Amino acid sequence: MPDGARRPPYRVLVVDDSAAVRRAMTEILDADPDLTVIGAANDPVAAAERIRREVPDVITLDVEMPRMDGITFLRRLMAQKPVPVVMCSSLVTDRSETMMQALEAGAVEVVCKPAYGIGAFFEEQAQAIRDAVRAAAQARVGLRPRRAQVTKKLTADAMLAPRAPKAGTAMARTTEKVVAIGASTGGTEALRVVLEAMPPDCPPIVIVQHMPEAFTAAFARRLDGICAISVREAADGDPLLRGHALVAPGNRHLLVGRSGAAYRVEVREGPLVARHRPSVDVLFRSVAQHAGANAVGVILTGMGDDGARGLSEMREAGARTLGQDEATSVVYGMPQAAARAGAVEEQLPLDRIPAAMLRLAGG
Repeated sequence: MPDGARRPPYRVLVVDDSAAVRRAMTEILDADPDLTVIGAANDPVAAAERIRREVPDVITLDVEMPRMDGITFLRRLMAQKPVPVVMCSSLVTDRSETMMQALEAGAVEVVCKPAYGIGAFFEEQAQAIRDAVRAAAQARVGLRPRRAQVTKKLTADAMLAPRAPKAGTAMARTTEKVVAIGASTGGTEALRVVLEAMPPDCPPIVIVQHMPEAFTAAFARRLDGICAISVREAADGDPLLRGHALVAPGNRHLLVGRSGAAYRVEVREGPLVARHRPSVDVLFRSVAQHAGANAVGVILTGMGDDGARGLSEMREAGARTLGQDEATSVVYGMPQAAARAGAVEEQLPLDRIPAAMLRLAGG
């Protein structure tokens, strides 16, 4: 942990106009020894008063509240006193663009909540919520360029059986390359930086970004509108094409497969892997098995270790691998775990990763 970094227990302020949500969030977060709720507010004006007395390490923030909406409060907070924020929104697709605005305004994580059935939902999602808040508490919000009892952690074996790499099973080195990218906390902005730098004829790209299912399509559309390449949410059977990037749908695993000489993606149901769905480990293992030395793997900012094993398997299969460095990572968790596993061939600042990707992919 860098000097001056926050250390647990992380102090959390819960901001939501629903008393039921405030109670549920407080109970969930206080159950984690690394988290402590220092207060709850029913709107941003009350939250601002609370922050004047004590600045929290992280804030959970609702979108629609009286007196001031969450997006406006977030923008003012980031301009005056940046604090890591986990944005909360109901599980409805018509708010996906609003949540993309929240990420662009500086929110570190996004958490979905239902309009009804609060108790059962929060009980089911308690660990994911704690993970999101803990990740946000460790994030360095100024970097953005313009557990309680832990549930069993599955590996990629749950989705795709491991196998030793065999010479000749991947396409020849002279044929099309594939770039696979994994990211989590801070990854939405990191992916923007990487994809904006891609030329229209870049190698095909497949991406796992940890994000709720209501928002991945909107995230892909937003990137598609600002990049020279085509970016969209992946659908089962989509081919991998030059100048195209496919983003894993939220709550579905993304795998790369082969159909003759062509690569295609598979979108599958399945259990949480490394406590995530989609999982970077699942994507990377499939790329190792079906692309081998014709692949480039990239691990970007994020909390935890999802992707470390898969990137190791990619490197063992002959793929070239890159990792984001600590100085430019919002949370140096996933890149660090991959580097410690010996999976990272080159570790680079974010702004140097696009050129390195193209160099290693021969593009």
